[in-house]
Amino acid sequence: MRIGVNLRYWDTRGNAAQSALIEEAERLGYSVVWVAEAFGTDAVSALGWIAGRTTRIGIGSAVLQMPARNPTATAMAAATLDSLSGGRFRLGLGVSGPQVSEGWFGVPFGSPLARTREYVEIVRMVLRRDHVDYRGEYYPLPLPESSGKVIRLNTHPVRRSIPVYLGAMGPRNLELTGEIADGWLPLFFSVEHAAEQIAHLAKGAAVAGRSLDEIDIAPSMPLVPGEDWRRCADLVRPDAAFYLGGMGSRKRNFYNQQAARMGFEAQAAEVRERFLAGDRRGAMAAVPLDLIDGTSLLGSKERITDRIRQYADVGVTTLTVAPYPAETSAAVASLRTAAEAAELAGVL
Repeated sequence: MRIGVNLRYWDTRGNAAQSALIEEAERLGYSVVWVAEAFGTDAVSALGWIAGRTTRIGIGSAVLQMPARNPTATAMAAATLDSLSGGRFRLGLGVSGPQVSEGWFGVPFGSPLARTREYVEIVRMVLRRDHVDYRGEYYPLPLPESSGKVIRLNTHPVRRSIPVYLGAMGPRNLELTGEIADGWLPLFFSVEHAAEQIAHLAKGAAVAGRSLDEIDIAPSMPLVPGEDWRRCADLVRPDAAFYLGGMGSRKRNFYNQQAARMGFEAQAAEVRERFLAGDRRGAMAAVPLDLIDGTSLLGSKERITDRIRQYADVGVTTLTVAPYPAETSAAVASLRTAAEAAELAGVL
């Protein structure tokens, strides 16, 4: 098993601290550094900056939002980042959610599975330098009855095939990931519920005549070392409440639905209602401690070592840690703790 680090959303106020974190991750032998985006800083710019400051560590988007860019623009960005990094880029994609897709990007959210399939097919066509003549329902290229022409990428990518990862949570999304992607980027991933999710991944892989071994299972886990794991969990509560309560609506919140599938339906509903009512403190307090603990790396080095070993046993191939808080010197120390724990667990 490899280990990676997730910087989450790039903080423009903390460039120096994040630079120190990246440099330490590369020195320690971490395999990849991931950057996310939502409706603040974009991941492409941040990853270009990281590519110029590193020489060995992989760089990845976790995730680029599909509604933010059409597939050809994403393929252009992927080819550029792969060139800037010398072939170290991993393309993580996600459909985002209806509120952001339709409210921020002005892109309809309907049929996310079909859109994802078409999107990935076009990205791969571009990177192969095929002429892009694609008769998709959602991404027809060129546009029918238009002056558009069939075009191919006019540069030569470092690699004709860049690994594609999908951020997926529900059963059908997992099956699609297993069928068409090189890797899976789960959030709220726990040892106790891994088998069911991985079974859906394997089902999709079988459809494509592939093996599960061909798919990099790369969950992102909040990391908070400390003597009292319960107090460590408190640092994760604000983000957990935001995902369960604010990353969607009452009717459609994928993270809330995932928590419900994990057995926390009532608690997740309470978090959502408190958050949407403006009671942020109440929402944070309502996040179940067992949910945070089951989806994070908390506590002493020994406790983290045991949890890392469990993740390796259930099939995780790249364990990505997200230090909390990310903008302090403590985050650098946390990376060292995780690397030492991984060595003690015997997974590196």
